[in-house]
Amino acid sequence: MEDRTTAGTGARPTAALRPYVDSYVGFDLRGFPEGVHCGPPGRVLTTVISLSDPLEVATGVDDGSPIIRYDSVACGLRSRSVAIHHDGRQQGVQIALTPLGARAVYGMPAAGLAHHLVPLDELLGSLGIELVERLRTATTWATRFTALDELLLRAVERGAGGNRAHRARPEVAEAWRRLVATRGRVQVGAVAADLGWSRRYLTDRFRDELGLSPKTFARVLRFEHAHELATARAPLPWADVATVSGYADQAHLVRDWNEFTGRSPTAWRRGEVLLATG
Repeated sequence: MEDRTTAGTGARPTAALRPYVDSYVGFDLRGFPEGVHCGPPGRVLTTVISLSDPLEVATGVDDGSPIIRYDSVACGLRSRSVAIHHDGRQQGVQIALTPLGARAVYGMPAAGLAHHLVPLDELLGSLGIELVERLRTATTWATRFTALDELLLRAVERGAGGNRAHRARPEVAEAWRRLVATRGRVQVGAVAADLGWSRRYLTDRFRDELGLSPKTFARVLRFEHAHELATARAPLPWADVATVSGYADQAHLVRDWNEFTGRSPTAWRRGEVLLATG
């Protein structure tokens, strides 16, 4: 087998985009065994643009979901992993969009993309096509990140003043911020009470905007924290992962891990050949 190579870098978007876009990551992975990467759920909407062969993605792991090829794909918030089939090489750019920025960039609430995979050009039209072309012809990560800034700013600016720029209700935005700040370890009822809403009313408004209920989003945030700990270069034992990320016990973590990845933690670690890229 050829030597494994991991190359890439991350960047923050330009200041004007930061309310809408969390980060950019460029990656170039080579020489890994072929397999299936579990793309986990988390706090952001993920868009991936391939710089080489099309991505082969299914909406679920080991559940018979059809594999679809994409040159570029946007994914909404979700409560299970997507399956990314690979031959040991992946090269591309990943964009992390905040849920509350979906209206500004894509012209729709994040709920419109929840649990779905959508080709980027269906959301951005010719702008999406231009973005893919710019990224593929660029020869450095810095040039690619500059192109992302320019094209995403144009997406935001062309919607300014119209329905595309309509903001989420401030109470929903505050609930989202509270959940993210505590990594899902705040009681939804307490957040609702602080906002002057009933829990049911908050749940309905939150789901209308993000596509997940606040309770489910809090579970995703706790799982995201656990996933970060489990993919660290020196991962903690599973019992410690459960404690640090806010689970009542390891059994609770295992249940959520099965639900969100389609695999037990042990089977996930055994099958996730791209873990060495962390």
